[in-house]
Amino acid sequence: MNEKEKMLNGLLYDANYDKALFDERVKCKSLCFEYNNIYPGDSSVKQEILKKIIGKTGENFIIEPSFWCDYGYNIEIGENFYSNHNLVILDPAKVIFGDNVFIGPNCGFYTAGHPLNPLERNKGLEYAKPIVVGNNVWFGGNIVVLPGVTIGDNCTIGAGSVVTKDIPANSLAFGNPCRVIRKIEN
Repeated sequence: MNEKEKMLNGLLYDANYDKALFDERVKCKSLCFEYNNIYPGDSSVKQEILKKIIGKTGENFIIEPSFWCDYGYNIEIGENFYSNHNLVILDPAKVIFGDNVFIGPNCGFYTAGHPLNPLERNKGLEYAKPIVVGNNVWFGGNIVVLPGVTIGDNCTIGAGSVVTKDIPANSLAFGNPCRVIRKIEN
């Protein structure tokens, strides 16, 4: 099994010395750089570049610059997706957003993690676990979502949260670590 196959299967892998993964990251980051330096009013060019980066998009979406990701092909966004400035998605595993997802500024979705064992970590090994976000989810600013987290439909995640565990549907959740505060009634 090569390093990319290990990455996509949630196994420990080495992204630093695998030429194929390195080349994919350089290609993606070059497109992100291009996107982040487009004149703000050039909406059609911005959409064209985002569609080259992101694996699957709806028709209606906005990502304000700056936007950075590792591979892009592991990201899926639904209809009516909006992200404010400074979105970072580390996507060696899938990151799937449903419809009507709104993301505040300075948010990060990180599927990549590193072993707790320092000997493994110092070898440059990492793992990746998917992140899944349901429909009608709102993220305040300065939020971090960690590997392997699923956030259900109709949730609001409060500003400054670090989401380390799954959040069930219809929840208001916030904090560090993020926890459910109360149920949201529809």
